[in-house]
Amino acid sequence: MENELISRKVPYNASAEHAVLGAMLIDPVKCIPEAVSILAEEDFYVPENKVIFATILDMFNFNRPVDPITLSDELQLLGKFDEAGGQGYLAQILEITPTAANMREYAQIVKEKATLRRLAEVTGDVYRKIMSGESDTELLIEAAEQGIYSLRYHKSDTGLMHIRSVIQSTYESFEVIEKNGGKLPGLSSGLSELDHVLTGLNNSDLLIIAARPGVGKTSFVLNLALNAARRAPGKKIAMFNLEMSKEQLAMRLLSSQALVDFKKLRTCALEPDEWEKVAESTQIISGTQIYIDDTPDTTPSEIKAKCRRLGDDLGMVVIDYLQLLKSGRNIDNRVQEVSEISRALKIMAKELNVPVLCCAQLSRSVESRDDKRPRLSDLRDSGAIEQDADIIMFLSHPDESEPNYENIIDCTIAKNRHGETQKISFHWIGKYYRFMSDEDRFEDPSAPPPAVS
Repeated sequence: MENELISRKVPYNASAEHAVLGAMLIDPVKCIPEAVSILAEEDFYVPENKVIFATILDMFNFNRPVDPITLSDELQLLGKFDEAGGQGYLAQILEITPTAANMREYAQIVKEKATLRRLAEVTGDVYRKIMSGESDTELLIEAAEQGIYSLRYHKSDTGLMHIRSVIQSTYESFEVIEKNGGKLPGLSSGLSELDHVLTGLNNSDLLIIAARPGVGKTSFVLNLALNAARRAPGKKIAMFNLEMSKEQLAMRLLSSQALVDFKKLRTCALEPDEWEKVAESTQIISGTQIYIDDTPDTTPSEIKAKCRRLGDDLGMVVIDYLQLLKSGRNIDNRVQEVSEISRALKIMAKELNVPVLCCAQLSRSVESRDDKRPRLSDLRDSGAIEQDADIIMFLSHPDESEPNYENIIDCTIAKNRHGETQKISFHWIGKYYRFMSDEDRFEDPSAPPPAVS
């Protein structure tokens, strides 16, 4: 019964679909790029129109001339002439197309109808699950939110895609980097050596920052978040901290940015010039797009839902820390639960198409060895973290025999899906909760950083 109600009147406009294809044949130079920027093959409802659009797109990609004669010939060569409706159907498309001048308006109509069809599919699917007796409310809400989010931001599950289309999108990403003057493809961490190794903080990556308690995981991700927010002013940075309050995090950010002693700031024992630094840093931090959530016992699905509600321009998600997350399901085995959480975080990174930075605890075994360098096997509770993460970084103090070891934090990149693994050392100024690269440590912290477009 529900299927009949949902599909009684399928939203589509055959005339608009015909007009789009007709305009592409009448004025291919102008109309094909414009149509491709708005529509995809799956946006067409009429099967013949899907075939024609896909064929025109292939001809355009291979720089072949597009007109009614060449299209007809190409369809015959591909054996799709009858599937595309034959000569009469092509003639009908041209006959009913009023003008190529309004192609964008025709394409918008087609897109709108396609979105309505997908909305009906999403709501219909959730409705069917409810009526079939599914009672896991969290999963049902997650399915509904994911479906609506995909529609709002034009991300549909395209399934199998021909390598031609994949290469085309890859070249588009090359063009973006080239237009930006060869800048990092990902968000800048503000630590030049780290950016060089990772090529920035890249979309869809799950980055794990692991260390023993007290080494500086929280301060490290706070530094990265503030640096990224300042260098990409239009990007929203969502921070989820499950053990510290919003006020504590804000105080650390102020201490780090202003370079004033955290203890003096916390007790309001600052000199007048230090208060000026704090006031200036308050303006700088308030001008960023950083959002903080300190809800304890949260789940990856709740985090993902909150990030979706931030809307456009989400740049990065920061979570502190993994072992405090809940899966949202009753699982007695903690290792299995952490495995599910780890996988959910990787899926989140891909679905939101942003870097997800997540802190993690290391097991005590690292302290019982003579060589106290962290290893991948030291990740606490689950080996799945090692599998799911794209990048794993360990923070640790250098050997006590090294000079000035208390002011140095080693960052060992133990896994890097995009390149080399190596160790980077940062200057750690504990009283400011501040990490700095060699070339950055003498810079004026209030100086505006280079913006990333």
